[in-house]
Amino acid sequence: MPRHFPSQWLDELRAKSDIVDIVSAYVPLKKNGSRYWGLCPFHGEKTASFSVNPELQLYYCFGCKAGGSVIQFVMDMEKLDFAEAVERLADRAHMPLPEVREDPDWQRKRDQRERLLSANREAARIYHRQLFTPAGQKVLDYFKRRGLSDGVITKFGLGAAVGPWDAMTLELEKQGYTEDELRLCGLTVVREAEPGENGELPRPRQVRDMFRDRAMFPIIDASGSVLGFGGRTLGDAKPKYLNTADTPVFNKRQGVYAANLLRKARHLDRVILVEGYMDVVSLTQFGVEGVCATLGTSLTDEQARYLKRIAPKVYLAYDGDSAGQHAILRGLEILGNAGVPARVLDFPDGLDPDEFIRRDGPEGFEKLPVLTPEAYRMRRLAAEHDLSTQEGRTEYARKCAELIRPLEPVEQENYIRQLMVQTGFPREVLVAQIGVGKPQTAAAAVVQKPKPVFERPARSAVKEDRAAERAQEIVVSLLATGQLPADIAAAEDFTDPLLRSLYQALMDGASPASLVESQPTDADRERVSRLLLTPPSQDTNELIRMARDCLNTVRRERLQKELADIQREIPTLPPERKEEAMRRYMALRQELRRRQDGSGA
Repeated sequence: MPRHFPSQWLDELRAKSDIVDIVSAYVPLKKNGSRYWGLCPFHGEKTASFSVNPELQLYYCFGCKAGGSVIQFVMDMEKLDFAEAVERLADRAHMPLPEVREDPDWQRKRDQRERLLSANREAARIYHRQLFTPAGQKVLDYFKRRGLSDGVITKFGLGAAVGPWDAMTLELEKQGYTEDELRLCGLTVVREAEPGENGELPRPRQVRDMFRDRAMFPIIDASGSVLGFGGRTLGDAKPKYLNTADTPVFNKRQGVYAANLLRKARHLDRVILVEGYMDVVSLTQFGVEGVCATLGTSLTDEQARYLKRIAPKVYLAYDGDSAGQHAILRGLEILGNAGVPARVLDFPDGLDPDEFIRRDGPEGFEKLPVLTPEAYRMRRLAAEHDLSTQEGRTEYARKCAELIRPLEPVEQENYIRQLMVQTGFPREVLVAQIGVGKPQTAAAAVVQKPKPVFERPARSAVKEDRAAERAQEIVVSLLATGQLPADIAAAEDFTDPLLRSLYQALMDGASPASLVESQPTDADRERVSRLLLTPPSQDTNELIRMARDCLNTVRRERLQKELADIQREIPTLPPERKEEAMRRYMALRQELRRRQDGSGA
């Protein structure tokens, strides 16, 4: 969690954020017993396996294993990070964030943010209306020449900035927005008066619109708020694209264009990242899902982390010119540092995505070659070296060897074959350069074959270990109901570190939902979500009986292991300690018999 929220405040937020109400906004739920069931929103299914527990404020899918608290659900559905999801729920519950108590200016900042977003929204509506007026005809003709339908124009809220230099400013001031508010949200530019120098006339104060005579692309975030604008000139004005600068409601490093459409997409297996707004609009027009663009800047670390939440892979679909190809290399580096698997779409003839799909259609787009980062970098290296010379081939092979060295041997093999054809070097030379080394002889392989660190345990031992682990899991699940006596179990009953930490936290009063949120990995979160779901029985006596049966299994397993340890130690002990060990051994045997007979507590 990048920000810290007090645990008590989070508990209050969860209590005010009924998970059934929130999930129901996305998934139709039906009550069955104490739980609610529906079709999982995280994977396609025809039989409901998605369960919501209102008592514990948890959800869990028995199909895809997704699970968590109401905060995690909002994170996954809205593609938000933890802090953003908390803020979204706090706003819904009308709960001031914790820092509000320490910031007396918070309400003013919040009011200001709402005013700036409102001004942007009204500006977007005005730009869109102007598109269908005689003054906006030139911009509309531009969109039509690019093949855009009225439907996609409306979907993206495209518009036209036309009229006098201060037309938008005057219109919004009529609606009650101040000059300072319009300046803060980037719609108005104010140049203060300056005195004349060296006989020049003084320059009067000027107030004008930021955008004029441009095709307008509103930048909308995942929640539907208009944060800013991109404007494309239809004439010779510079720059070709003018973007809203950073404002109190907009940071071009953090979001992406068409974030609102990414939010609505479900089960995306990849995001396609393009360079320009028109690329996004055009690909969407042809039915390509999951397309977005950076906001007037190269890909940033913040954007890479955001895209990681949207889909498991990112396809870079940048322009085919030299600038676009250079941006791909930088993008691959940023995505790699963020742990995002990336691929490169290879456009022919130097085309950009918009040009290509209008020429070859969606069928051609689906057939585009998809390059791995290594394949793309090798292509770039080949373009930088003269492979008709021995020196060029040698340097190319050396750099490619560095590039593919970190890969698995089976992945390396594909590139080794390619290098053999490109450079003429034999396989043995390339393998040696990569650093894999020569294959071992059969005799060397036998001599160097590593011995296992430990022997595989007997099948019965594996079964017993799993039975004891499962029993510990059930005890944790039962404790989460809050219906068991606090002293029914002890920390030493849990050999699994995660289960022991869950037991201790439950005994300290932590809520099940908070325990799920605190897990460091997705696998742990899914496991804890499953464990903490309410067991089928609602009868307290039945829950206690189940817990005692499981604890009896756990304690029998612990006794058996302790007996085995003593039995191994006895032959090596000095005589004065053997008698004490034997007494301990006999006492443990008696305790084990009682538990095996069912009389152990």
